[in-house]
Amino acid sequence: MSKAKLIRQGRIVTATEDFTGDVLVRDGKIVAVGQDLKAMADGAEVVDAKGLLVIPGGIDAHTHLDLPFMGTSSSDDFETGTIAAANGGTTSIIDFAIQSLGKSMGDALNVWHEKAAGKAVVDYAFHMAVTDLNDRTIAEVPGVIEGGVTSFKTFMAYKGALMVDDGQLFRLMEVVKKLGGIVTMHAENAELIETLVPRFLKEGKTDPVWHERAHTAIGEGEATNRAISLSRVAGHPCYIVHLTCDEALHHVKDSLTRHRHPVFAETCPQYLLLDREIYEKPNFEGAKWVMSPPLRTKNDQEALWAGIRDGFIQTIATDHCPFNFHGQKDVGKGNFAKIPNGAPGIENRMNLMYTYGVLENRISLNRFVQLMSTNPAKIFGMYPQKGTIAPGSDADIVLFDPKKENTISVKTSKQRCDYSSFEGFKTKGEPVAVMSRGEWLLKEGKITAPKGHGKFVKRARFTGTSEMVR
Repeated sequence: MSKAKLIRQGRIVTATEDFTGDVLVRDGKIVAVGQDLKAMADGAEVVDAKGLLVIPGGIDAHTHLDLPFMGTSSSDDFETGTIAAANGGTTSIIDFAIQSLGKSMGDALNVWHEKAAGKAVVDYAFHMAVTDLNDRTIAEVPGVIEGGVTSFKTFMAYKGALMVDDGQLFRLMEVVKKLGGIVTMHAENAELIETLVPRFLKEGKTDPVWHERAHTAIGEGEATNRAISLSRVAGHPCYIVHLTCDEALHHVKDSLTRHRHPVFAETCPQYLLLDREIYEKPNFEGAKWVMSPPLRTKNDQEALWAGIRDGFIQTIATDHCPFNFHGQKDVGKGNFAKIPNGAPGIENRMNLMYTYGVLENRISLNRFVQLMSTNPAKIFGMYPQKGTIAPGSDADIVLFDPKKENTISVKTSKQRCDYSSFEGFKTKGEPVAVMSRGEWLLKEGKITAPKGHGKFVKRARFTGTSEMVR
């Protein structure tokens, strides 16, 4: 077991509390939180946290590490990606085990367990991404949930590869509801995309900007409404991943306020801080930000921030799915449809949202912790093991210096990608020490965790509603 640690006189911030005090850690768990715990801490390593925020380790509920996609693979594996996560204050991730067509869900989970085991630096869980739903795979659902994978991802886009149709989605919702899981959706209108992409290419419109114009906000809004409508018929709460625009957010609000039907919504830093104008960059550089759904307008950014403020968006994840500009993204020169979809971001979620959320008075410190850690833990069955600072919880703790300034650059990034999505962004507020289950992942600015420290998190069944995180 690791040596006991006493974190002294930091500003302890959870989703509901904010006070100066001590945290005592022993055998990987938080054993006490309070005032002046020195008498309980004989032989403990003492950490002076004066002037620092003491917050729960971040939970990124949407990552794609070592993902085979569009003829290549995402450039971060479970070692490099989780090192970057730890460097940025994230101590747990939920990645996606992608079922292959003709294969079982169990096959996919076995593959992803092999990818992560012995490599991950932070703790990890999986969403089960369902791409081939039939009687045989439906029969697997109870075993998947029993194994601690209690969330299921569906794609309403990527026709012919990842997409499930409305009937399959509805059927999955009905089954998962009975067994204590939750279904999440990538909401875009596949038929519209499949019509516009070849039309644009035929017209010689091949640059990255046409990816965004083929993946319309109206199409995302329509698919979001359709997904919510199916979940209402099924009587099952749903979770919309990487929501980007007011068109989609409108339907989330309508479900929660008019229909009183629980819906969870997730967005990402790129949709809050970047906009569609970036696709106009010359020399194919806009390809760096080709993702699905794509970046939207500045008006959409403001709508998303308002949705966060008003409780309609409950989590901020990254959709970290990096591909190098040289050798991967550039395969799409002359044909935007061949650009691998995705971008890096796992390392900068915490500092960006503190700088442009908390310091810009868009969210409070408590709301920051709620969005970054507590809400994903509650929604996805990791709370109170993770997502808070309380006796009995895992000692996943970030010491965050609110005054430390930085400029984001690929030159200093731990992500294995040849560019940064947020190159040149200035931040104020950085993790200076990060702990996972009582072990230091980051200390004095250096990664200290051994490869393979991260463990699989078997998650509890879903039992709540969206009111529990608003």
